[in-house]
Amino acid sequence: MDPRRSERLAEALRTEVEELINYELDDPRLTGIAVAVTEVLLSKDGKKAHVRLAIDASADQQAECLKAIENAKGYLKHQLSERVDVFRMPDLRFDADLPAALRLKSEALLRRVRKGRPRNAD
Repeated sequence: MDPRRSERLAEALRTEVEELINYELDDPRLTGIAVAVTEVLLSKDGKKAHVRLAIDASADQQAECLKAIENAKGYLKHQLSERVDVFRMPDLRFDADLPAALRLKSEALLRRVRKGRPRNAD
């Protein structure tokens, strides 16, 4: 697959999947949880798409959210095939971009990097 075409397809999938998850999925496990699609990685042949999600929740809620999205994979693929003009829709695989424990620490780490202070060696 042409690299430019692959990038365009990945970006189209990213925006559509994010819209579908946040606005069209009606699952109680997703209510009140902010989900953002950080990136979509396509395989060389275009048959598989790895979707990385930023889920702003605790570890248990993050796992339940991923289960809900996995259960809705068929619906998501069907809706994507109607919205994105592609000959063969790639198989979707969902994964959290950061573990829940690291996500909680990430804000403090980013603040520390912005200030330019290293962590005290204790």
